[in-house]
Amino acid sequence: MKNILVIDDNENMLGMMCDLLRRSGYNVISAINGAQGLKAYYANIPDLVITDLIMPDKEGLEIIIELTKQKPRPKIIAVSGGGKLGPKTYLPLAEALGADHVLEKPFHPAELIDYVEELLVP
Repeated sequence: MKNILVIDDNENMLGMMCDLLRRSGYNVISAINGAQGLKAYYANIPDLVITDLIMPDKEGLEIIIELTKQKPRPKIIAVSGGGKLGPKTYLPLAEALGADHVLEKPFHPAELIDYVEELLVP
């Protein structure tokens, strides 16, 4: 079973993504902010990290930069509603920094599952 870390400071969004992924057969670890997310990453070394971009303590872009240096490098999906500047600013930057896929909030649950399966299912 593949392990997925989900990091999002919005409890409702975090819960929705975790429930969806668990129902799809994945083992899910969650974190409510970027700092906790990195701690959870190093404690569990998941196959995939799904991270929000605008968060307290540590931004998702910082997480992406750190995770792309890891060996082996985890797959990364960045999600964002964009904060004050909008997702069109942050999501392309996340891709440029190494995110494998990006999703603009709100997104359809099937989009997330499609990206996860593309990255994790051989």
